[in-house]
Order: sequence, then structure tokens, then C-alpha cells
Amino acid sequence: MTWIDLTAKVAVVTGGGAGIGRGIALSLAAVGANVVVLDRDEAGASVAAEIRAVGGRAEFFVCDVDSDDGVARAAGQVRIEVGPADILVNNAGTMLSGGLDTVSMTDWDRVLSLNLTGYLRCARAFGEPMLARQAGAIVHVASIAASFPQGHSGAYSVSKAGVVMLSRQLATEWGPRGVRSNVVSPGMIRTPMTEAIYQTPGVEAARQRLVPARRIGRPDDIADAVVFLASERASYVTGEEIIVDGGFTRTIMGIVPRPGFEDN
Repeated sequence: MTWIDLTAKVAVVTGGGAGIGRGIALSLAAVGANVVVLDRDEAGASVAAEIRAVGGRAEFFVCDVDSDDGVARAAGQVRIEVGPADILVNNAGTMLSGGLDTVSMTDWDRVLSLNLTGYLRCARAFGEPMLARQAGAIVHVASIAASFPQGHSGAYSVSKAGVVMLSRQLATEWGPRGVRSNVVSPGMIRTPMTEAIYQTPGVEAARQRLVPARRIGRPDDIADAVVFLASERASYVTGEEIIVDGGFTRTIMGIVPRPGFEDN
């Protein structure tokens, strides 16, 4: 018995050209989905080709989720050339450095437009056929920074907190119309975007010591949670957030001094 089977489902993945997005696209294809890889550059084309090379189904379309016209154009192309979306994975995003006292308003607006408003743009465009047939699933990739402020990262934490509430709002408004909306929040995941951090001597080992799972996460760890939420196995799950961080965010009490309770 196949526990999850997305055969005949059209699954759209934004930011699918690298990192977590690539992992999600590969995992959706592995359970039968017809994957639509969206990315702002040709990196997405190689991911679609990678899926087809092993017998999966995938297409690539250029899409800048920061653009109303770009998202609308991509949604129209997908609907005509592949079919209406059954699943949308909102994943495209960015992070810019700078504390709140120094971040430029241009950078602030850019992060919010891409990380938060871009998710709404895609939800509207690709969710329209879902609402019309009263069936569909949307999964948003946020971050543990949505709940735990990440300093000197501009608007990043604020944008990801907004994603969590956006998902809950969509679940509330669109749930009665057959569309589910959930969040996966990664933490301690090694991707091309974070690779420079892990190349710094001592960082990987130090982070591993902080994670109860004692390893750094991989894109497929996030993909597994996304695939579950996108499938009918999660048909009664909506408005929820799954944190995938190896238990890191549950260790806060471990940093509080407690004489007599330390490890021997």
C-alpha cells in the first residue's frame, strides 16, 4: 500500500530551483505529483529536468513572486499547459541583513513583498481554481524565526510571522470552501542560502550540539512534512504549523541555570 499517493495532482512549488524548494519538488514528484517548478531564473529548469530524468513529471516556468503581473502570467501558463493546481507550496523567499535601526525601507519593503505578500499573490492566483472546485491544499514554508526573533535580519522574522498568520487566515476563510492551508517552519537546515554560515570553522559542530537530534537538517526533512500536509493523509489538518528543527526550539529551559539539575 502506498501511504501517500499524489498521482494526477498538479503541485506548484515556488522558489523550486534550489535548497528547500528543490527538495520539496523532488519529494512531491517521488509520490507521483505532476510538479510545476517556479523560479525567477533558469535554475528551476534543471530541477524539472532532474525529475524527468528519473521518470517523474515536471515542468518549469519563470515566475517572480514579487510581481503581480509575473504571478498572474505564470498561473495562466500553468493552467493552460499543465492544468489547474491541486497543491501550492509557497516557498520563495529572501533574507537581508541589518538591524531595525539601520535596515533601509527599500530592503524592508522588498523582504515583506517577497516573503509575505508574494505568498498571498500566489495563493490567490493558484488558489482560484481550488476554490472553484472546492478542493486544494496550500503549504507555506515559514521559519522558526516566525516565533523566535532573529536579530539583525531586517524584516525576515516579521515576514515569517506574517506567513503563519496568513496561513491561519486562509484556513479560516477558505476552509469552508474546501481549501486547506498549513505551515512548515524549518530550523537549522543546511541549504545554499546558509552554506556560507556552515563554512565558518566551528559553526556546524556548535550548532549540532544545540540540536537534540544532534545533526543539521536537510531539505528533504522539510519536504517530508510538506508532502504530508499536501496529501489527503492530512485532510483534517488546517491552520496548523509543523516545526521541523530537530527539537532545537524546545531546548530553551536547557539554557536556564538550575543548580543541582545539571548533567553529571
